[in-house]
This record gives sequence, C-alpha cells and structure tokens, in this order.
Amino acid sequence: MEKYSGILLLLLPILMSFVAVSLNAGYANAAVFLPPEDKPLVRHYYKKLNTCANVEPFVQHQVKLYWDKDKTITAKLLKLLYADCMVNGCDASILLTGPNTERNSSKNARLDGYLLIDKIKKVLEIRCPRAVSCADILNLAVRDAVHYAGAPSYPVFLGRRDGVESKTEWIDYPSPSMSWEEGLAYFESKNLDVQDFVTLLGAHTMGQAHCSSFYDRLYDFKGTGKPDPSMKRSVLVKLRDQCPKNSKNDSPVYFTEEYGSNYTFSNKFYTKVLVHESLLRVDQQLSYGGDTGELVNEYAKSLEQFRRGFALSISRMGGLKVLTGKNGEIRQDCKFTNKNNPNIN
Repeated sequence: MEKYSGILLLLLPILMSFVAVSLNAGYANAAVFLPPEDKPLVRHYYKKLNTCANVEPFVQHQVKLYWDKDKTITAKLLKLLYADCMVNGCDASILLTGPNTERNSSKNARLDGYLLIDKIKKVLEIRCPRAVSCADILNLAVRDAVHYAGAPSYPVFLGRRDGVESKTEWIDYPSPSMSWEEGLAYFESKNLDVQDFVTLLGAHTMGQAHCSSFYDRLYDFKGTGKPDPSMKRSVLVKLRDQCPKNSKNDSPVYFTEEYGSNYTFSNKFYTKVLVHESLLRVDQQLSYGGDTGELVNEYAKSLEQFRRGFALSISRMGGLKVLTGKNGEIRQDCKFTNKNNPNIN
C-alpha cells in the first residue's frame, strides 16, 4: 500500500504545480502524470488569455445556487462527465442533442444535469461571448459540485474545445452488472489505471442504482436461480423488499443510505464493500483483487486519503482525449454544434 499512500500524500502539491514526479517506477507513469493524454491543458487558461478571467467564480456561483436547491446535482454532473470523457474523450459530445447522439441513446436515458450546464453557458456567453468551451464548463461544474458535497476543491486545467460530432455507436461503457475484470479492463482501455478505477467508483457513495442494475444478484446470479452468495443475508432481504421479484417497478436505491440521501461525499462506499453490503457486483468484487483490495482498505480507513485520491483520478479522467488548439470549436450553445445551431445565421 506504500506506493499508493505516497502518491496520495503528495497529491495536492502535484496538482497545484502540475509537476510530474516519479514516486514509484512501476506505477508513476499511470498514476502521477496529469493529464494522461498528450494534449496540453493549462491552469487559469482563460485568465492568461484574458478572454474570460473570472470564468471559475462565475461557474462556482451558478453551481452553488443550484446545489443549495437540489443536492442531487452532484451525482448527476458526475454521471455526465463520466459519460462524456469515457466514451470519446472530454469534448462535451454528451451535451449535443439530435438523432443518433450519445445524449439521446437509451443507454443514457437516465442522465441529467443538462439544464445547469445550459444555464452556466448562457451566463458566460453574456459575459464572455464565444470564449469558454462547454467541455471546460462541465469539468469546472463537476469540481464545484463535488466540493460542495465534501470533496476537496482541486484545480481544473483548462483549454478544452468542444467536439463537433456525437454518435450513439461511440457508447462502449459496460453495463452496471459488469464484473471487476471487465470494469478494470475498460478503464485501462481508456488510459486510466487500477487506482482510477477503484477511486472513481467511490463516487457511488453519493448516488443511486436502479433495481435492474443489481436484480441478478438478488434472484439469479450467473444464471443459478439463486442470489449472489457474496451478499450479506440481511442486505439481501432488505433489497428484495425494495426490489420485488418480477416487479416492473425499477426503483432507485441509494448506494449508501447513511450518506446517499444527503448526497454527501464520504468513504462509506468502501466500508460497505468490506462488509459485503455493496449493491453492484463490480463494487463488491473490488475487495477480491490484490491492488483493488489494498485501495479499498486504505480508503475505508481514511476519508482524507480517499478525498485526495478522488481529486487526482477525476482530474486524470478530465484529461482524456481532449481537443485543443485549432481542433474542435467553442460552441455558442452546448446543445448544438455551431454549424447546426438554429440561432446562428
């Protein structure tokens, strides 16, 4: 566990200085360098260009206004960022509307949070016309939303441009019933690693899963006609009551009742993994693997370690396949590419 602890203890100075420091020869290439892609992002990008110096306070203010009324926005924005970055890179393609887009795919039917991003964009277009990308707005809004929920306020490197395409067929993330092996392989295919995998799953502390996401664990695990033997009996009974057999009511269930209903950032997710109270198969299996099991134990013992690890991993995810320079565009409306925007002559 020493290699992870060293990285996490040095997280904040690494993020603040954007300096790549090799802490462990076998692990540093994946876990320390920011961002993981080769496109340059810059701290205070818009301030340095003098195109929108106060963009971060503007976004923060709008997120706070929304969060005070609806704390579910934290989980909603996290899902949006994941759906954007992990599919085709952080280019705000998830925000585009229209036929055959990622946003209108049945796989993304439960995504939400679009209204807040649109509101922020409208405010910024008044203050800084055609200056700030929707991709940067989404990353900043997520940072502020998780901070209000209890996570550290990590620096977001900026300079992303928006993509001009969005396709349903790009969606390749596995289902919620995926195995530990499938989940880790997916993250690794996206240039992320085991620490990012374990850490970002910890966001489940603040959200909900629908019965359909873990129904097989309750009634027909791996086609056996029996429940998942790794699930604690008391949890099984409770979840079967919430998700009756053959019911058409696909109810949402909190990952962690103690913190989920308040949408509070905590490490409770990991303690539930250790006592076999996880909802999803992939979450429960985190305790099985060598490196994943070590991290689960580390995070379960220390909220501060998890807070620091989360800041690092979400920053790394926010750097996946970004468009910079002359690539992409700065959308005037996050819902449309400029070419297809009905309000642009």
